[in-house]
Amino acid sequence: MRQPVKLLIIAATIAVSLGGVGAWAEPVNHQAATSYLDVLDLHGAPQTPTDRSFNIFFDAGSWHGYSLPVAGDLATGFSGPFVHSLGDGQWVGARFAQLALRDTTNKQRITLSPIDSHAAPGYLVRQFFGPNLTVRQTLFFADSWHALVRIELNATTSQDVDLSVAGRVMPQQQAGLVKDGDTVAQTFANSNSKLTTRLHADGTPIYRVTLSGADYRIALDQPLHLKPDQTATIFVEQTLVYDVHADKPTPVDVATAWTQNRARWDNYLKFVISSRLAGLPDEVARRVSVKAMLTLLGNWRAARGDLHHDGVIPSYSNPDFNGFWAWDSWKHAAALAQFAPELARYQMRAMFDYQAADGMVPDCIYLDKAGNNWRDTKPPLAVWAALEIYRATGDKAFLAEMYDKLVRYHRWWFTTRDHDHDGMAEYGSTDGTKVAAKWESGMDNGVRFDAITMLKNGNNAWSMDQASADLNAYLYKEKLDLAQVAAILGKTQDHAQWLKEAATMKTVVQIHMFDKTRGYFFDTKLGSGDPVRVYGSEGWTPLWAGVASPDQAKSVIRVMLDPSKFATFMPLPTLAADDPHFSPIKGYWRGPVWLDQAYFGVEALRNYGYAQQADEMARRLVLNAKGLTKQAPMYENYDPLTGQGYQSPNFSWAAASYLLLLQKRERNGLDLTP
Repeated sequence: MRQPVKLLIIAATIAVSLGGVGAWAEPVNHQAATSYLDVLDLHGAPQTPTDRSFNIFFDAGSWHGYSLPVAGDLATGFSGPFVHSLGDGQWVGARFAQLALRDTTNKQRITLSPIDSHAAPGYLVRQFFGPNLTVRQTLFFADSWHALVRIELNATTSQDVDLSVAGRVMPQQQAGLVKDGDTVAQTFANSNSKLTTRLHADGTPIYRVTLSGADYRIALDQPLHLKPDQTATIFVEQTLVYDVHADKPTPVDVATAWTQNRARWDNYLKFVISSRLAGLPDEVARRVSVKAMLTLLGNWRAARGDLHHDGVIPSYSNPDFNGFWAWDSWKHAAALAQFAPELARYQMRAMFDYQAADGMVPDCIYLDKAGNNWRDTKPPLAVWAALEIYRATGDKAFLAEMYDKLVRYHRWWFTTRDHDHDGMAEYGSTDGTKVAAKWESGMDNGVRFDAITMLKNGNNAWSMDQASADLNAYLYKEKLDLAQVAAILGKTQDHAQWLKEAATMKTVVQIHMFDKTRGYFFDTKLGSGDPVRVYGSEGWTPLWAGVASPDQAKSVIRVMLDPSKFATFMPLPTLAADDPHFSPIKGYWRGPVWLDQAYFGVEALRNYGYAQQADEMARRLVLNAKGLTKQAPMYENYDPLTGQGYQSPNFSWAAASYLLLLQKRERNGLDLTP
């Protein structure tokens, strides 16, 4: 499911503007931004083109990213760019926006020594000092196309300097460097990709371009005059164009870009104030929420190629995740709705852009649609996400836009994934393979699927020979949620029909999927109805959905709070700790804590009145995840016995789950009667 390299252009321009007051120009809300410095460590330098061993700064949907140089690196500039849309992603630059100054009086190079280097929400910043001179470099994104470095020079004495900006490409790319008039052009083997760099100043200055191996330099031909206690500001602009034949980005206005960037981030950070959890210091809750926000926005990718709307990838740290996945998208959207609702809407539209005529939504989609996975879909959480967007925004038009699509997707499950037509669906696949059917569950190697057999339902439609507790809980909740959407849209008959269907399904799930002898919800085998007695996180999904009776919930919660099963050091793993197959480090879905399922578990407790226990579990999910309250990234999953993170760092649905976990959620009017 990989996509070939497509046409790529990176255009880089440098604009110079002089004047202004002597003090540094600060963000619109400087305090809000600087309260969360270095939430993630964003220092690193690529050793190879595919080096993903450190964190990278992306923003505004950009497909190119940068990092702060490693500690002890004395040179100016930044690491990068990393181009995520080039193959599975690779570094095409080693250094960007390196500043060189020379005193025109004595012709000596001005040495700049670093003062500090930080990552703040929405920008990277480096500060330097030299003789009678201070320099600040701030890297930020104006939009998904344009990265800018604002270089501010503040002199205490009048002086003239020769100024140049240099860059260095990765060694593998140096053959593509050429001089093109007053610009530097870089092309890439076997593609029409192009990188152009230009120095641009007021008036009509002359530029000098020099190349040397993997290095390039563009210099102003005339000295730059620095006035005492006034700031000279230089903008370095780098623009990534994915497809020169299709993409025509609007030129960036460097004069207003920083103010607009700060206004956007100030709006995001307003959301953080409401992050809290009983027994957890507000400062900790807010810092974790900011990290979650940075993770989601760092994985935001704008519409390009065959991706027709913006969305959020699972993790830029993993080369296999260069696309959008269905149930990841629903979770991302639910969290994004709280602080970036337009992106939340785009995230859902991106997946539904590919909805099939029969209602199916593919598992995942890519820049090149030839790689889209139609072998399976993912668990049905789309209506839940759409309602979360509505609750956050009151956007009735969005619900109206999505309603028919959501209905067709919901109906698809019962027309193609209910083998015995008993009103309970099964996970399955379009090609009849077990592996794709397991993918459809989202829990790829779950122990409960070890003994499945595939059953054919029709053309391109197969089911497992077992109905799953989580799938049917999700579908029950979808009926309730569709009823709410219908009511909001004034569809009275639809509202009544959805409630009727939900009531019928509730009875079926309560009777056939709850094991009275074990006090837990299990998958059941078709035909015999025998429970598949594996204690997994799917067993509490009926409580999250509100389909369990109070007595059933009491029994399930007893299991959830058992230290030998799910009340582990980092609680709510995907498989009970006393299961012989429990493998928390390398087990993938056979024992690690996945934050989406843990979040559903906490909400399950809240739904049935166990607020104190829910708070305790939530606190442990925050405090016992190693490094979470410090600088460690959010991982794909965690060891429930130690809290160590594993698999992909910078994982989006872990971030989405933590954001939701730290927000006080209103009960959604669940009907919990037997």
